[in-house]
Amino acid sequence: MSAIVTTRLARTDAQSVRDAADVLAAGGLVAFPTETVYGLGADATNDRAVARLFAAKGRPSFNPLIAHVPDIAAARKLAEFDDRAEKLAATFWPGPLTLVMPKTLICPVSELATAGLNSIAVRVPHHPIAQDILAALGKPVVAPSANRSGHVSPTTAQHVLADLDGRVDLIVDGGATPVGVESTIVACLGGEPILLRHGGVARDEISRVLGHDIREAPENPSDDEAPLAPGMLTSHYAPKARLRLGATYLEPGEALLAFGPQKPPGTPAAALNLSESGDVVEAAANLFAHLRALDRGASAIAVMPIPEQGLGEAINDRLRRAAAPRI
Repeated sequence: MSAIVTTRLARTDAQSVRDAADVLAAGGLVAFPTETVYGLGADATNDRAVARLFAAKGRPSFNPLIAHVPDIAAARKLAEFDDRAEKLAATFWPGPLTLVMPKTLICPVSELATAGLNSIAVRVPHHPIAQDILAALGKPVVAPSANRSGHVSPTTAQHVLADLDGRVDLIVDGGATPVGVESTIVACLGGEPILLRHGGVARDEISRVLGHDIREAPENPSDDEAPLAPGMLTSHYAPKARLRLGATYLEPGEALLAFGPQKPPGTPAAALNLSESGDVVEAAANLFAHLRALDRGASAIAVMPIPEQGLGEAINDRLRRAAAPRI
């Protein structure tokens, strides 16, 4: 459950853009229009803000989020472009096209936002309000649709208010969005590009730019297939170390991924706590970074029980997938 906040609705002007950037910089949540639908924005580099976003949407699992940037120069700091990605970006950006590409070594985007994947989804929106907010903040912004998870995507500020009143700090009202459907998503990860989601740029337009028909991802990929973008099944960073979930004791040589103030008996090889206070939002923010840190030196990790409440459901889903047997 997301903490209740006072949601402010603001008409678009220079002050509301500055306010939006200030709220985002402070780790808050801002809904704003793009050319596709209204996005729920959070500072993409802030783990805690991204965790708050998942909680506000009631998102059932840590799907990868799209990082929004003002231009291709900013996108190059996040992702590695191949020739095909360069061609698509030059043609359709700014606009309703998202590209999934390998992350750069210096990519500052939260691991929670990328679901622990080595790829990142990036878009340059073509909307003056979105552009102004991104420029004022100076950081990438993750912005899934500004609605409760599973609800119809919002195309007006009133839609956002109906879904997220009390869950977000600020809604910038820029009128109805012109496109009204989400962005098209294309993966450019070496080899031929793949269409992951239909959206605001038609498939035949993409095929025309590439010079051949673009292949589509399976409609219902299995759980074993890596998800690359929103709208696909979730899969997450799987550590090399064996995970033992629901641990109430320690076996010899295990590292400990703790939750809450109480620790199980025994001396761990290494230990990190997702949240000393038992806060699932804090735990979500720390999850991927703590798993990676423990995985660097441990062959086995004991994970303490985490309640199936709020973001605890998503954390446990992530951990179950990470602990699943691998061939």
